[in-house]
Amino acid sequence: MTGPVITISGPHGTGKSTYARALAEALGLRYVYAGELFRDLARERGMSLEEFSRIAANAPAIDTLIDERTKAEAKQGGVVIDAQLAAWMVKDLADVKVLIVASDEERFRRIAEREGISVQEAEKQTIAREEVQKQRYKKYYGIDVNDLSIYDLKIDTGRYPLEKAKSVVIESVRQFLKERESNAQRHEIG
Repeated sequence: MTGPVITISGPHGTGKSTYARALAEALGLRYVYAGELFRDLARERGMSLEEFSRIAANAPAIDTLIDERTKAEAKQGGVVIDAQLAAWMVKDLADVKVLIVASDEERFRRIAEREGISVQEAEKQTIAREEVQKQRYKKYYGIDVNDLSIYDLKIDTGRYPLEKAKSVVIESVRQFLKERESNAQRHEIG
């Protein structure tokens, strides 16, 4: 592998993609968004994400396709992977697993703005979508998305303005990687 493997995960509307792209650019890494493949599959079928999520709940082949691509990207190294289950999918291939969070109010506001819908509609759609995903992840993978112990860093992006939040994410990851490298060197010497 050449370069670190960093996963960025978190609930919808937290800014995962914004921060993952900024991190990839700042560190000179590739950016891979597994959710884009899911969105493409939904569009190809003329379905909303909510509808396609319901179908994916009973079609493990969709998840398998996305998972295999995610693992292959991690094996190449030098990448920031933006995906709901990235931390679980790449496991030990990841050098750092980041969880991005924000309050529900902030998440729904961001989604409404992005999708051009009301905050109430964004809340309704997001809650429905996340419930289906939660059940699917448990059914197919045995993953409890409420268990955050897999993550190395947890950053609340709702606490800062956008540019400050980007800086916090980038600097937190840089520091984590630096400390990890320092610890690895100490173990090699000792």
